[in-house]
Amino acid sequence: DRTVSTDRISEYLAQFAQTRQLMLDQLRRIIVGQVDVIEQILAAIFTKGHCLLVGVPGLAKTLMVSSISQILDVSFKRVQFTPDLMPSDITGTMVLDEPEPGKREFRFMRGPVFTNILLADEINRTPPKTQAALLEAMQEKRVTVQGRTYTLEPPFFVFATQNPIELEGTYPLPEAQLDRFMFQIHIGYLSADEELAVVKETTSIAIPELARVVSGGDIVKLQQVVRQVPVADVVSNYAIALARASRPGPNSPDFIKDWVAYGVSVRAAQFLVLGGKARALLHGRLHVNFDDIAALAHPVLRHRILLNFRAQSERVTTDAIIDKLLGAVPRPTSGL
Repeated sequence: DRTVSTDRISEYLAQFAQTRQLMLDQLRRIIVGQVDVIEQILAAIFTKGHCLLVGVPGLAKTLMVSSISQILDVSFKRVQFTPDLMPSDITGTMVLDEPEPGKREFRFMRGPVFTNILLADEINRTPPKTQAALLEAMQEKRVTVQGRTYTLEPPFFVFATQNPIELEGTYPLPEAQLDRFMFQIHIGYLSADEELAVVKETTSIAIPELARVVSGGDIVKLQQVVRQVPVADVVSNYAIALARASRPGPNSPDFIKDWVAYGVSVRAAQFLVLGGKARALLHGRLHVNFDDIAALAHPVLRHRILLNFRAQSERVTTDAIIDKLLGAVPRPTSGL
């Protein structure tokens, strides 16, 4: 990433803070609690990242994404993933058209992936063949159908919801598919007070209406600003150290050797640094510190660590391993 002077970034900091506040004000009219979840989703939006939201049914995963789409002045499409869904139902297909009498030609009918925000609802309820239809779109921002390539207009995000794989009728996502998601965000149960607030608000007559407060062009501009945030080498090295320590090897911590089959890819370190830039701006800072990296370790790493049989038999979770990893990898001595 090319960096620019702090003075130039400061010019955009006020706009970034204003945009963040406008989005939060609107989301809080619908979403109760889930502060960390919202922050991670905003970080993904401002870094061109995709999100995988995981939680049991009824925790407002779909509501979260649809609310985001309502406050952004961009196109939005939702695909309900089912066992009989075909790849062409997502990317589109060629159809035989007759534009005028006696003349027939094939025309490409675009699928729902041609949008700015795509909600892949319950993505793990469809077989891997259909899940893989999103691979090229998520990484290359384009779709290839019968040898022809079609570019997706920016901004483009995939927000996928997933039920825990222990539930009936689910298919685990392939590792290559999981690696395309910047964050895997776990949505848990609300506190008693928050749950009471939800019950009161959703059983009354009043239905809050959300306003569109950010355009697609503004999002693209802010994405460029995020990439210009400077990062000290010592902070980047900390992100790399976390990624490298997750991979079993001679110098790995003992718990990694015991429980991990495969560690994270280089993409994890990239997303730690890039997400750290967005988080810094979201917190009103012009530099990335160690706390930014550590705060994003769970959503960035949890779906990239592949556990071995021993860990599964001992019911060790990836989150528990990341907790130990954060304790085992020392932060470089610095004032950051």
